[in-house]
Amino acid sequence: MPKHNVPEAELKVDFGVVGDAHAGSGPRQVSLLDMESIEQLRDKGSDVSPGDFAENVTVEGIDLSGLSVGHRLRVGETAELEVTQLGKRCHGRCRIFEKLGDCIMPRQGVFARVTAAGRIQVGDAVIADCGLRIVDSMGGSVKGAALGDGTPLVLGHPQASLEAATRIPGARRVMTRVAILTVSDSCAQGRREDASGPAIREILSAGGFEIGHERVVPDDREAIARELTRFSGEGGCDLVFTAGGTGLGPRDVTPEATLSVCDKLVPGLGELMRMEGLKKTRNAVLSRGVAGVRGKTLIVNLPGSPRAVRECLGAILDILPHAIEMMRGGGHGE
Repeated sequence: MPKHNVPEAELKVDFGVVGDAHAGSGPRQVSLLDMESIEQLRDKGSDVSPGDFAENVTVEGIDLSGLSVGHRLRVGETAELEVTQLGKRCHGRCRIFEKLGDCIMPRQGVFARVTAAGRIQVGDAVIADCGLRIVDSMGGSVKGAALGDGTPLVLGHPQASLEAATRIPGARRVMTRVAILTVSDSCAQGRREDASGPAIREILSAGGFEIGHERVVPDDREAIARELTRFSGEGGCDLVFTAGGTGLGPRDVTPEATLSVCDKLVPGLGELMRMEGLKKTRNAVLSRGVAGVRGKTLIVNLPGSPRAVRECLGAILDILPHAIEMMRGGGHGE
């Protein structure tokens, strides 16, 4: 069935996509497919686009094959999905197979139920809890649905009839350049191996961020401030993460160094990370990490332990694309 792109769609808890003829209380409320799978067929000469395989949501930059049943996906501001099935069993050749000569949904499709409602749109971030993989572009389709005048819908872009090339119609994908600064006397002196910096790199690399710089410095205020200034200036970074030096020790000076170079503060990020830490330990309130903006660079202090790094990044990662867009002049959104 031919589909027309729409800029957004609504997800309803324990139902699926509002207006989708296949929505309901079953386990396969929302279907997902990654753009890379579609591009592989294009490379073989097939004229296919997002929505041709009747998927509800087409994502780009996230490896759906890494998901397992039970993993959760956060889409946009509030919507959440829980993976219920990987692939499906087709009984005979479906209409998609007859038309295209192949159907990749049985092999590469992912199905989920809606656990938190929300409105999703092209450009929304998608976060997977199995590795905090993040993308800053998404498209998709509302399969075989009829709303209002009976027009079938495809989540995408109003001008998706234009050539889409290898991008989801209307999606914006801007590479985010990141610097990682580990602050530790013992690591800088070679007495201890840095584990926090690699933890940050692993999470961000899996999410499609470009790691531009990595450096280890001692707990020295001037050295920290110097690197933050360099990363946000000639380093050309959109994001700078520090790890370590946020506690109450006599040489914990990372927040002070950060405050000395920032033009404005973003206190909500530090508050959100501490709230996440409180779920595990009351000692989280002793972390003094701050976040702020220098020019068009967002600087975020993370704790020094790899476990705390993962917890804190998990709390704020989905917010960062919008923060970067705002710094680039993209407005406040809704």
